[in-house]
Formats: sequence, C-alpha cells, structure tokens
Amino acid sequence: MQFSKIPFLFFLVGVFLNAQEHPPIEIYTAKDYRAETQNWSISQSENNYIYVANNKGLLEFNGATWQLYKSPNETIIRSVHVIDNHIYTGCNGDFGYWVSNDYGKLNYTSLSKKYNIKLLEDEEFWNIININDYILFQSLKRIYILNKLNKTFNIIESKSIIYKMFKVGGDIYFQETISGFYKIENGKAELVSNDQVLLNNRLVNVFIQNENLLFETENDGFYIYNNNELSKWNIKANNTLSELSVFRSIKLKDGSFMLGTRSNGIVHLTPDGRINFKVDVVKGLGNNTVHWIFEDKEHNIWLALENGINCINMTSPFSIYKDEKGKIGTIYASKVYKDYMYIGTNQGLFYKPYNSNVDFKNIEAIQEAVWSLTEIDGTLFCGHDTGTSIVNGAIVNKIDGINQGTWGLKPIYKNKDLILQGNYNGLYVLNKVNGSWTLRNKIEGFDLSSRFFEIYDGNILVSHEYTGVFKLKTDSDFTKVTSLTKVPEIEKELHSSMVSYKNDLLLGFKEGVFKYDIKEERFIKDITLSQLFDGVEYTSGRLIPIEETNTLWAFSNRNLNYLTLSTLSGVPKINKIPLPKALPRGLTGYENIAFLKGQTYLIGTSMGYVSIDLDKLQEKVYSISINNINVHDLRGNSYEVLSQDEEGDFENRFNNVEFSFNIVEYDKYLDTEYQYQLIGLQEEWSNWFVKPNQTFENLPYGDYTFNIRGRTGNVLTNNVASYSFTIKRPWLLSNTMIAVYVFLILLFSFVTHNIYKRYYRKQRERLLLKSQRELDLKELENKQQLMRFNNDKLRQDIDNKNRELGISTMSLIKKNEFLNSIKSELQNINDLKKLKHVIKIIDRNINNTDDWNLFEEAFNNADKDFLKKIKQMHPELTSNDLRLCAYLRLNLSSKEIAPLLNISPRSVEVKRYRLRKKMDLPRESSLSDYIIEI
Repeated sequence: MQFSKIPFLFFLVGVFLNAQEHPPIEIYTAKDYRAETQNWSISQSENNYIYVANNKGLLEFNGATWQLYKSPNETIIRSVHVIDNHIYTGCNGDFGYWVSNDYGKLNYTSLSKKYNIKLLEDEEFWNIININDYILFQSLKRIYILNKLNKTFNIIESKSIIYKMFKVGGDIYFQETISGFYKIENGKAELVSNDQVLLNNRLVNVFIQNENLLFETENDGFYIYNNNELSKWNIKANNTLSELSVFRSIKLKDGSFMLGTRSNGIVHLTPDGRINFKVDVVKGLGNNTVHWIFEDKEHNIWLALENGINCINMTSPFSIYKDEKGKIGTIYASKVYKDYMYIGTNQGLFYKPYNSNVDFKNIEAIQEAVWSLTEIDGTLFCGHDTGTSIVNGAIVNKIDGINQGTWGLKPIYKNKDLILQGNYNGLYVLNKVNGSWTLRNKIEGFDLSSRFFEIYDGNILVSHEYTGVFKLKTDSDFTKVTSLTKVPEIEKELHSSMVSYKNDLLLGFKEGVFKYDIKEERFIKDITLSQLFDGVEYTSGRLIPIEETNTLWAFSNRNLNYLTLSTLSGVPKINKIPLPKALPRGLTGYENIAFLKGQTYLIGTSMGYVSIDLDKLQEKVYSISINNINVHDLRGNSYEVLSQDEEGDFENRFNNVEFSFNIVEYDKYLDTEYQYQLIGLQEEWSNWFVKPNQTFENLPYGDYTFNIRGRTGNVLTNNVASYSFTIKRPWLLSNTMIAVYVFLILLFSFVTHNIYKRYYRKQRERLLLKSQRELDLKELENKQQLMRFNNDKLRQDIDNKNRELGISTMSLIKKNEFLNSIKSELQNINDLKKLKHVIKIIDRNINNTDDWNLFEEAFNNADKDFLKKIKQMHPELTSNDLRLCAYLRLNLSSKEIAPLLNISPRSVEVKRYRLRKKMDLPRESSLSDYIIEI
C-alpha cells in the first residue's frame, strides 16, 4: 500500500482552538494614564485629542502622553463631550466646561454655579449632547438644556429614572424606565411610545435604519419601530445577542454596529446584522465591561472600560489572531486549500473552514513540527518532522517509506508524475502511480539536509546555510548524483535562502540578493532585488515567492518588503510595509507569508498569525507639534513658556530646556519616531527616537532654534515644528557689566600705564645711572688698565733701572775690587816712592765722586724719593749715611759694600752700627729689613 493505514476524520475528535481574527487593539492601563482604573465616557476635540471621563478627573491624550486634570469638586466625572474648543464634563453635583489657557493647560468653569442652577441632591450627570445651538446635560432625574445664544437654561423634570438620552438624526430622545420613550420638542418631553417592549427593557441606543427607528435593548436584541409598532429585527446575530447583556453601542460610519457588553467584551455586527468578530479579555481586550464606545475621526473605536481604556484600529490593514494559550505555537507554514485554511506549526497541523469564525482544530495524525504546505497538481502535501503526508480536508495520509523529516516539495516539470522533495538527509523522489503518490527512491550521492533546493537549468542546486551552495547533476532518472560541485564564493551564510522567481534562481543572505549566472556558474549580486533587504535593518535572507500574485517577499527589522512587476513594462518595484515593534514576529530564518485572497496575506508568527490587507494600506501623513516647553534651573525652579509663537528669552540660569511634542496618531501598528535638530548647538539631525520629549541641559548663552520632525512608519510628517529662543548672557556678561568691565579695563589700563610709566622712568633712570656707573667703572677700569699699563711700563723701567743700577753697582764693585787688588799688589812692591803716584791715581778712581753721582742718579730712577724720604725720617743722617742706606736698600752685604766705600768690611759693620744708633732702631730689629721696608 502506498499510504499508511491511518485515514482519520477529525471533525469529531480534533481539539478545538479559538480562531477568531480581530483588528489591532491598543490597551492603556491605569499605569499608563496615571489615574483610576474606571472610565465612563470618551470624546474628541478638533485637534484630534482624546478626552476621557475618569473616576479621578478628566484625561487628555495627544497621541504621545496622557494628562490628568483632577475633578473640580473631587467627585467622579461621568460624562465628557467636546463642542468646538470647549470640553464639557458632568460629575456629581456639577457640570461645566474646560478651556485651554495660554500655556495649553485646561481651566474649568462651572456652568451650574455660573448660572446659579439649583441641582438635586446627589445628582450625577451621565450624558452630554449638543444639537444646533443647544447643549443638553442628562442626570437620572433631569435634563438641563442650555441655550448658547441667550445663555438661558430650561429643565425637563422626570418622575422616574431617565435611563439614557439619545441623539438620532436631528432629534433628541430619552427613555423613562416606567413611562416609556420620549422625544424632546420645543423644550418639552413628548411621549413617542410606551410599548411593553420599551417598558420591560432598558434601551442601549437608538438608530435610524431604513428611515425607521431601530431600538437596541440590553438583553433582547434589536427592534424596528415602524408605524407606531415595534417588531424584532430578524438578523443572524439574535441568538448570540440574547445571551449577552449589552450596555453601550454605536453605529459606525460604515453602517456597522459596535456593541459593548457588561461582562463579555465587544461584538462587531455588519450592517445586515451578522457577527463580524467578538473580542473579550481572552482574545485581547483589556476588560470585559464596556462603559462607553466612541468612534474617532480616523474610525478608531475607543472603549471606556471598567478597568482601562482600549483603542481598536478598525481600518488597520492588519488583523490579529493571537494564540493566547499557546495551543498552536509558532507557525511555519499556511495554506488555503479547498475552502479550508491550514496552518502548520511546531506543534502540528491545524485547520478550519476558511473565512469563518469557527475555531481551529488540530489534526491528531500530525503532532510534530510542520515545515511546509505545498499544493502540486491539485494535491496538498504536508512536509513535517517525520516525513510527508497528503492532506484532504480533515483526512491525512502519510506516504510510506519516509522516516526523515521533509522540508519541502517541488514538481519535476519534465515529468508531471515526479516530485522532488528535500529531507533532513538529502533528496527524495515521489512517483504518481495510478493516481496515488508513493516514494520511489532517494537520490544517491548526496546526504546533506536539503531545506532550500531548486531544479534549474537541468541541475539541482541545494543551499545549506552552514556549508554553502551545491550544484548536483543527476542521471536522467533522478536516481543518483553523477556530478557534485560547490558554487564558488558562497560559504557559510546563516539564515540564507534560495528560491526560483520568474525563471531566475535567487540566493538571499546578509550581503543582498544574488542571481545565478548560468554562463559563469556563480551567483552575481542584483542591485534592484537587494533592496528587499534594508541593510542595517537586516534580520534574515528569507525570500518567499507568491505564485498567485507574482510577488517576492522579504522581511527586515523595520519593514515587510515585497517586489512587484509592472503589468506593462515588467519593471520591478520594491514596496515597503512598515512593521512595528509591537507586531508579533516569526522565528528568524523561518519567516513565512502565504496568499489568502485578493490582496490579503497571512504572516505566521510565534504567537499565532497576522493577516494583512494591502488594499487597506494608506500612507497617512501627519503633522507634528510642540505642545509644551518647560525651562528650569539647577535648583529645580521652573516655568512653562507662555506662547510658542513668540521667541523665548530666558535668563541665563534657566538654561535647562525641555520640549514635549506629539503626533496625534493612534494606530497600534504604526510606530511613531522623532528626530530633532538644535541649531546653535547641533546642526545635524539626531538619530530617531521614540520618547515624545527632549531635554537640553546647561546650554551656553546664545541663540537657538529647536526643530522637531517625526515619522509614522516610513512617512515623514508634513511639517517641522520649530521654536526659537535665546539664553541670555549671565549677569556678569550683561551689557551693563560689560560697560563696567570696559571702564575698569580703561581705568586699569590708565593706572597701569601710569604705574608702568613711572616704573619705566625710574627704570630708565636706574638704567642711566647704571649705565653711567658702568661707564664710570669702565673709565676707571680703563684708567686702571692704563695705570696698569703705565705701572707695567714703570715696573719695566724700574726693572731696567734696577738692572742698570745693579750692573752699575756691580761694575763699581768690580772696578773698586779690581783697583784694590791692584793697589794691594802694588803695596807689596818695595819701591813705594815710585808707586805713590800710581796709588793716588787708583785711590782717586776708587773714591770718584762721579761714580757716586752716577750711582745716585740710577738709584733715584729705580727707587724714586727713597733718599729724600729717609732723610725726612732721619734728618741727622750724613751723605755717607745716605750712601750706606742706598747700598743697604739694594740688600748688599757688608762685604759688597766695603769696596764701594773703599773701606774694610769691619768698617762697614761699624758704620752700620752707627747708622742704627742714629735711626734709633731696637736691637732686635734688622737694619736691612727696616731700610728695605721704607
């Protein structure tokens, strides 16, 4: 047998799983808006701000931040309604309005006090409606009607409880619980109907349906009022509505109805009364008790809940199926086949009738990971962790012989009866025999896991993210590999993929999209297709071709990108759908998207799936505004800027500036980001960020212009909000102080100039004196130098004189010694008479006065004034004494002096002795030393 014997009909035995899609729901908790959990009413202003009546006060939401204005009398605010630029509210014991002041903050004015209206005890106001020039405030006992033109009040009293008040077309109605349904005409209540249905049921709302009134009751569905009679509106939702207690409802602008229940969440009805979806806490709603429903200008539905505030994006291109309990798991594959929707996950295969609100059921025969759902020639194949199965409705037949997991299957176009499939351990071939598919063979010679494979140009190419891309050539019957080569330049590429698209073989990885070139037998980067990946926003190289729409899809961190071809030129175009961070994602590398119908696709995620309708995609352009500017100093003192239209002029200590800004946008799956520029400090635009405020601290003094712009998804705002301001110079740098500084500088300069002038004058005088001294010193030095030169010359002269004196003295000594020696010799001769004449001549030459005169002159030249000085010291000295002193001055010995005096040495000693006596020298003093020292 080609099939295992396990055909099952699972309509009865499958496990049911909730499978209802719904639009995105943004949940705001009390922690987000910083007030009480309970909310009662919602309205919207002309600038698209949302206002909510809360137990603690009035909430204002600008799309970025919440602001709470506490209740004026500290009671619960039950109602809110915006008319022009006034926000009217009603609470316990008061009603009035709020108006924005110059700072953008709301101030309250009590109308009941302004007009001195006496209210009932413990009276609460539950609804506010305006019509023409009138504003109506409804409590449980009265309706107060304010005429805005003449500022007068009219009061409609009621004997029983006024349950609710309704505006229907151009008329105002209300229901009294005992007496019936009324219409207000000319300021008075006129009974419309007291039908038993209206007496027995509380009305939720009243609409116009085909020119008739359509009543909605809390517990008994809808009734049509025609010709003064009530009849049940026969719709498919009646059975469901009979089980619900509806508290609030509205008719949306598209004609459908949104119902809010007391304990079951919301129900959306189509205009003809079919249930489109139901959402409660389990399916994604914040709370099951709905106090108010409001449709804003962009068709978002706002819910005031017992616990929190919800916003439903009715026109969003995304619809969400969230696997809250984790029964389905991560979706890897999906397919619409024969009016059934199948999803394959890590926990098995699930299905349900397509385009229905019934729940998913799991197929028990496949309880493991499902990797692919592929339709080939009218048959749906399921590749899963234990092999391949054929799926038909709820019946699953596993193909025998395959024990390895199957990644995917592809037809072999040369032979329609053959299918090539990639498995954990290589490639297999399925064969169609007698209308049934069986395993034919495994292709021998290749055992690598084959998740991505394609038949291209007569070869099989297999991409393995850890080992590269391989090119296989097989025999004609696909039984074995005859040639195996590795495609060059492609190595390990994590999260890569390979697909066939429009007769091209494409490989996607982090470097881009590469197209296989048959001639060069390698992959070449395609610049256009590479735009499918967003560069730094790259997450994986997963490429997904959708055959039904001829599109090629890729995922990135910020965008879902897809390629389309022009129907006329065939030129490719890259389209980018922004993927918000809040949108559930699939497993990286296993991203998947499948065609559903028209322009609707299903994206598998790790918590269910998301369906996207391309026809609903709109590139909405928003504007950005600066809503608050706060300046403060380091001590915490702060104030808000009064007007943003005028340039700010801040004191220097208030140099910390905080800007708050916003884009009024409420789409959950449309990320809002901001980018700023502070001219004067930072000329370049900043990186994108999500916080709706920016603070600049310790700004230096100067002129600044703050520019802020935003983007929603990939679309920039249509404006750049700007604010120019100046940080004043510090007091010490003010104009007055600068003038003081200039004066002080001039004064200081003047004083300094004088001081320096005096200093330099004295310095000059000192320098002149110093120079004079130096000149004098130089002159003295020169004189001393000249004196030294003269002294040296004199010394040389003295030395010369001394030499001459010495020579002269020695000559005299030698001459006298010679003459004495001759005399002595002559005296030894016997004949003295003959010799007397010769001796006289010798004596005459020995005592020659000329010799003394010559000596005296030479001595005086050598030792000037000595003889005169010693004569002054010792006047009693004779010429002979002076002559002896001269010889002693020359440090001559007695022996040397004797010849000069022509006496004996003994006689010289006697003369010396006598000279000491005349000079009165002590005995211990040396005569020679005394004379030399003079």
